[in-house]
Amino acid sequence: MAIAFGTSWACWGAAIALGGSASAGTPTYVPFLLGAFGPLIGALVIRVRRGRRGEPVPEHAVRFRPAALVLAPLLMVAAAGAVLAAAAIGQAAGDTTLSWSDAQDVMADMGGPAAFLVSMLVSGPLSEEPGWRGTAYPRMRATMGRFQIALVLGVSWAVWHMPLFFIDGTVQHDLGLATPSGVLFAVGNIPMAMLVTCAYERAGVLAAIAVHFAVNTTMVLLHVTTPATQALITGCQLVLIAVLLLTGRRDTGPRTEAPIEAPAPHPVARR
Repeated sequence: MAIAFGTSWACWGAAIALGGSASAGTPTYVPFLLGAFGPLIGALVIRVRRGRRGEPVPEHAVRFRPAALVLAPLLMVAAAGAVLAAAAIGQAAGDTTLSWSDAQDVMADMGGPAAFLVSMLVSGPLSEEPGWRGTAYPRMRATMGRFQIALVLGVSWAVWHMPLFFIDGTVQHDLGLATPSGVLFAVGNIPMAMLVTCAYERAGVLAAIAVHFAVNTTMVLLHVTTPATQALITGCQLVLIAVLLLTGRRDTGPRTEAPIEAPAPHPVARR
């Protein structure tokens, strides 16, 4: 956590000091982009240290297995579907308007569809999930339940994002810190953390990256900014979380080893 926060906030602090927009090609863009890699850098440091010390892989770490190549795309579609369903409900209620032309404009501003997708993959899912889920989660899971971890990591995740509200050109800056949309973004990190956790438990870091990517990309393409639609997205995510929990493993608490009973004392002969 110290490495992730220290690295990210130092880079984003530099971006704030430089001023200007964090769009590609500007001086602010470089520290803005590097700041996203704080969790990944922290994960790499922990992995190197673990290897040098000969420490075992944490018990609750989910190793890669071939099934992840099937599960990850399915979970990605489900996560994107939850956001799309919420946006469709919001449009039916007159809160927002879905427009394919607006989505095309977003991709064009990022340099085209390919550049947009690469940017959405690298800046967020790929730079964060090896740290939050791949490194922090298994260690916390040794002593905490998944709901407790979702709360702790969700709050930590929200605080970690805070400097982005002060960098022009970011989604957070457009939402505003002291606005209903900004507050809902911060609160939404908790169910989002639980959703990505469910994906990680199913198929490891690959699935966590896929779900994170799906949510971020769909929200940006749909230009979700209104509080009502944000609240609907949280509701749809909670439904998806419930489905994943009901169809997944039932162990909701930390694993504990059975206590070792002391052997009964031998009777002492009395004279």
